[in-house]
Amino acid sequence: MPLAARTPPAAPALVELIQPGAPGEPSRVIDVARATDLSHVQFTTADVEFMQGMIGHHAQAIEMTELLETRTERPEMRALAHRIELSQADEIRMMQDWLVRRGQLAPEQHAHHGEHLMMPGMLMPDQMAQLAAARGAEFDRLFLAGMIGHHQGALTMVEQLMKQPGAAQESDIYGFVADVEADQSAEIARMGAMLQEFTR
Repeated sequence: MPLAARTPPAAPALVELIQPGAPGEPSRVIDVARATDLSHVQFTTADVEFMQGMIGHHAQAIEMTELLETRTERPEMRALAHRIELSQADEIRMMQDWLVRRGQLAPEQHAHHGEHLMMPGMLMPDQMAQLAAARGAEFDRLFLAGMIGHHQGALTMVEQLMKQPGAAQESDIYGFVADVEADQSAEIARMGAMLQEFTR
């Protein structure tokens, strides 16, 4: 039995791809060739400095959560600290790996106090000492206020990075920056609600 005559396949329609803009910037339409040409996507000095600075920033957040273990009486504070510690430790490993794979210096998470550069939102040594000396409800209040400021500092770092020409174009760092922005914003809202509840 002869095969039915096949109609030739239709020519594929031109596909338009949407390239998301940086946070706060509009998206734009690009063609497939441009979307798949990664030859010109390079990391920048700003990307490297952002990753190196964010390792120190995250490391201080973990130091803060370690203080919480012996200083709070609230289980919801312990749950919050556990979430922060896990996510920030994972992200530190990712940032160190990103830097090493590009032949850049990857700071250690457990640098001695004061060795990390001060980044936006980080607690000064006297603020860390005040936090370490506090207990109970006073600790919870200082921790939440300090961590909200700390997270806001991370958002400032993202904002500063996105203003640098050519920064955050690599898919790895772009995805990470987007995650930092979403996660830290959500945690700021959660901690703000907790702080209001605890200070009633």
